[in-house]
Amino acid sequence: MTRDNDKIPPADRDPKVTQLGGDGIPNELPHHTRLIDKHGVLERNATLLLVASFLVVSIGGIVEIAPLFWLENTIEEVEGMRPYSPLELAGRDIYVREGCYVCHSQMIRPMRDEVERYGHYSLAAESMYDHPFQWGSKRTGPDLARVGGRYSDEWHVDHFADPQTVVPESVMPKYDYLARARIDGEHIDELLETHAMVGVPYTDEMIASAKADFRVQVDPYGDTAGLLERYPGAQVRNFDGDPALTEMDALIAYLQMLGTLVDFSTFVADASR
Repeated sequence: MTRDNDKIPPADRDPKVTQLGGDGIPNELPHHTRLIDKHGVLERNATLLLVASFLVVSIGGIVEIAPLFWLENTIEEVEGMRPYSPLELAGRDIYVREGCYVCHSQMIRPMRDEVERYGHYSLAAESMYDHPFQWGSKRTGPDLARVGGRYSDEWHVDHFADPQTVVPESVMPKYDYLARARIDGEHIDELLETHAMVGVPYTDEMIASAKADFRVQVDPYGDTAGLLERYPGAQVRNFDGDPALTEMDALIAYLQMLGTLVDFSTFVADASR
């Protein structure tokens, strides 16, 4: 909206503001509004802009993160959650190494379309032992937070070997070499020790039994009592159908447990959180 300069009371006129013609359109902002032009200083100075951005992000981060230090527990404890078994943990490392997180998220949002397609929305507790977690929003492929048990081991083997044979429209590359890559779990106990250092509750017994648990999880005829006691719900079988222990075994073991630890038929969210 414009005002004719003649209609502005003399006391309100700004002598520094000139008008364009008789339309009452100023060719510059009044002096009392020029403060909003100061951002131009930041835009023209990269260093100053960087420092100012850092300060804003730091203050915002502190406001969001600092209160969490005064909460007794930021993650609701959920029955059934446990650390990954040695074989599952090795499979997770292969998952991260191969960049599966680039195309697949593991975070179902509490929205109707996502819950109806993928299942119950993700809980923070389901990622409490993930370093790093596999959240995200990029979904070239479907979310995998509840993929465990949805497909057979044979389906996964075929899918990794040649994705287009089971999903014709897939753009996923082949991972058939995983079936030829043997693993022996030589350093799996050290991997558990490393995760224990960052808070994953691996006990001394778990670490000491890591190598044996790693091998026995693919042997349905082995002594799995100790494994199942330490990792309730761990699935025991030859995952890729090959007598040799391979990276394919580990990766499928990891995928087949995703979303299976929590019994959502009995789960009730804590409304106080």
